[in-house]
Amino acid sequence: MHQTRRGFLKTSSLALGGTLLFSNELFAAYKRKEILGIQLYSVRDDMKKSPAETLQQLSAMGYRYVEHANYIDRKFYGYTAAEFKKRLDGLGMKMLSGHTVFNKNHWDATKKEFTDTWKYTVEDAATAGQQFVISPWLDESYRKNADDLKHYMEVFNQCGELCKKSGMKFGYHNHDFEFSQHLGGMRVYDIILQYTDPALVAQQLDTGNLYNGGATAMETVKKYPGRFELMHVKDEIKSENGNEKFESTVLGKGIVNVKEVIDFGRKSGGTTHFIIEQEAYQGKSPLDCAREDFSVMKKWGYL
Repeated sequence: MHQTRRGFLKTSSLALGGTLLFSNELFAAYKRKEILGIQLYSVRDDMKKSPAETLQQLSAMGYRYVEHANYIDRKFYGYTAAEFKKRLDGLGMKMLSGHTVFNKNHWDATKKEFTDTWKYTVEDAATAGQQFVISPWLDESYRKNADDLKHYMEVFNQCGELCKKSGMKFGYHNHDFEFSQHLGGMRVYDIILQYTDPALVAQQLDTGNLYNGGATAMETVKKYPGRFELMHVKDEIKSENGNEKFESTVLGKGIVNVKEVIDFGRKSGGTTHFIIEQEAYQGKSPLDCAREDFSVMKKWGYL
């Protein structure tokens, strides 16, 4: 049985964490470069069994960029930030982005400052070589009313300022509730996009997740052209298990019109990081799906 990122994030406790400065020149150079990568949640079971072997297999497929979804006790998949970077370097790979949920234990609302736990998270991200520190979830307590959410987006902007000091950028990744939930007459996603500073907070559009929220990827990229520096490249089909209406599948096999969406993102001037993510496999192995997805993206001209 597959587990979606939404379910994983709801049931998992991600511990967080310390500051190596990246030069702004290096950051700017990365920003101009278009990259194709994979979200390691796509091969989560393989990474759990053997991170080293799994990374080696991904490298052999042609992947040169990965995005993490596992940062616990100041370690990535059991490795310190420096160790993980060294292992990636040895395979000719880089990790320019990663997912760590920004939660209540990262912001002291009384003192109006970040906790050491989040400061360590930013520090370790910089050490690992990241360009983006992305939060892939928004706790329900922050989206009970429009005013609270708008206020919390100011914290996102401050998080962007913190990441900027280490040559990185804070970011947000959507699931589906952002499109189905409305506060004060606005969709949650519209509040997020309109009350975050694009210079400080990047948006990573997941081209598949939003379908369970009643939206489509194409309407979203057209509504906010240039806002999506990163995309999770994902296709969707009707779910086999019934937990959600749609589940992900191999690129080009579903309903998303993925190539049209990512081409628009590329041409609109916003998207430079294209990160493959597949969470359901319809009987195939996750690594075989990763290989197929890479081949499709290569055929579409993203390598």
